[in-house]
Amino acid sequence: MVDVTQVMDPMAESGSRKTMSEALFAWLLMGPAMLFIAVIVAWPLAETVRLSFMEAGLGGEKYIGLANYQELVDSRKFHQTIVRTFYWMFLSVSLKLVLGLIGATLLNAAIPGRALFRVLVMPPWVIPIAIGCIGWLWLYNGYFGVLSGTMMKLGITDAPFEFLAQKQSAFYSAIVTDVWVGVPMVTLFFLAAMQGVSRDLYEAAWVDGAGRWYRFRRITIPQIMPVIISMSLLSAIFTFNSFEIIWILTEGGPRGATTTLIVDTYKTAISNYKFGEGSARAVIIVVLLGLFSLAYLFFLNKVNKKYGVK
Repeated sequence: MVDVTQVMDPMAESGSRKTMSEALFAWLLMGPAMLFIAVIVAWPLAETVRLSFMEAGLGGEKYIGLANYQELVDSRKFHQTIVRTFYWMFLSVSLKLVLGLIGATLLNAAIPGRALFRVLVMPPWVIPIAIGCIGWLWLYNGYFGVLSGTMMKLGITDAPFEFLAQKQSAFYSAIVTDVWVGVPMVTLFFLAAMQGVSRDLYEAAWVDGAGRWYRFRRITIPQIMPVIISMSLLSAIFTFNSFEIIWILTEGGPRGATTTLIVDTYKTAISNYKFGEGSARAVIIVVLLGLFSLAYLFFLNKVNKKYGVK
């Protein structure tokens, strides 16, 4: 009598080899990506955490435990920097969302030359940030800038006004530039979401006598709410990490008026060669961004469940 198990063993062995080869192939595919993440992301992050416990500089390293973090907790200046960063982020993101929603609504309307306007909204997002900021530097210049000259001609000011030399004007000028850079992206995402809304909903509301504002408030906004939540949280992360705009315009000045957490970390670690203190600031930024990411996933999941998005 032939043993059934002996007959089945070769087939089982063949299936096992096939499973092992598929698993090996999958690991080979993921290997380069995992290596990239380990070298580019994981190792620098681990090194940053290690340096945050050190008194590190050009002269060497010395373990000091939580002293760097304790110094930040006790620093009133660092607390002001955190508040300034969140204020900067709140104002900038709010303006981007409002202007982006208005722009998307106008670009979605049936108006002559709509395609041309859709193209013209792209340049602030497409051109390099450095080039755009240099253009804004010329605009903000008090002696040959367009804004200062226009204000003098209109009688608003009697002398050249240096936008980037005053604390408040420099702060809000940097926000205007950041909004100018970020609005096109928000506008295009909102426009794409609006174009995905079924026209049947608008036609049914129009038949029932609903006005434009009612249709916008009761149909458009609820239908694109997942995109609004996504863009608000992603824009908050991007704005929180914004460095080029502030650095090119003011380098964090005047007198720290535009210094955010990113700029403060760069100044501490790179300009002042205090690598340990800068690393501690970087770790705090990573923690805050991690909280942003968790908030993004939480709210997006809630909104998707509410509006039935899979």
